[in-house]
Amino acid sequence: MTTLDTDAAEARSQIIGILCIMGGMIFFSLNDMSIKFLSGGYALHQVVLIRTGFALAVLVGLVMPFRGGHGQMRTRRLGAHILRGICVVLANMLFFVALAAMPLAEAVAISFVSPLLITLFSVLFLGERVGPRRWVAVGIGLLGVIVILRPGTEAFRPVATLPLLGAVAYAMVNILTRRLGGTESAATLAFYIQVTFAAVSAAMWVGVGDGRFAGTGDASLDFLLRAWVWPEPGDWPILVMLGLAAAIGSLLVAQGYRLCEAALAAPFEYTAMPLAVFWGVVVFGEWPDAVSWTGIALILGGGLYLIWRETLKGRVSEGPRARR
Repeated sequence: MTTLDTDAAEARSQIIGILCIMGGMIFFSLNDMSIKFLSGGYALHQVVLIRTGFALAVLVGLVMPFRGGHGQMRTRRLGAHILRGICVVLANMLFFVALAAMPLAEAVAISFVSPLLITLFSVLFLGERVGPRRWVAVGIGLLGVIVILRPGTEAFRPVATLPLLGAVAYAMVNILTRRLGGTESAATLAFYIQVTFAAVSAAMWVGVGDGRFAGTGDASLDFLLRAWVWPEPGDWPILVMLGLAAAIGSLLVAQGYRLCEAALAAPFEYTAMPLAVFWGVVVFGEWPDAVSWTGIALILGGGLYLIWRETLKGRVSEGPRARR
């Protein structure tokens, strides 16, 4: 295979990886909207455990048989999978708890410090190089996050720090995905995430599922500590959709980070931002205020600039491994 053929194959791999990331964000936006919708009547760990059951059914019953068989459940890197799973659970739980008490678009916008952190961590832990123009874009996006948080003002809410902390954990998830991606399939990566979700949710069911710690009056804490109840018939389709979205979304994102560098893939997670605004307005009637729109615009601006730089790089034929 010639150098041109190799470069073309790598370019195709990166395009597929980017499309996987964007597709995963569509499914995760459905997941976020649905969990916020259910947050007033169910315990978070109940919703997550039911969602995980459907997600595992999809992965084990439908995905694995067509992608190499059930042997993908075996791994020699169980410790790394457990660490990655714990980071995923922590990231998601912090974000979901915040959804019960704050607008969807703002929570998603704050969580988007994560792709900025992925760019930083890709340098620190993966040895990838990031050019100065990328760092400018990262700085613009980070400024947008600060604008939405509004630290030091009366508008600042402690609950807003939860998606921020979750973003740190999520950044580590994707760095671990990059580490594991050389030997583990996307189905294996997605499978062990769901297993970890199931284990943690079941443990919370045993520990706090009777609701004895609920009734705090705080929307986030009550979502975390509420007693389990049998779901209403009309909510089952939402719970099934949650499982499908979690399985397909995690599979697509894992595949995306296996196929291209973390610093390249991360900006395309911003696909979730306009979707969050859309669901917030249409489903919950949450219109971001002027300050939030400013922060969202800065975050989108930084992300879109990164996307533009990657497109420009391809147009000037610098090759799929070019750096700025």
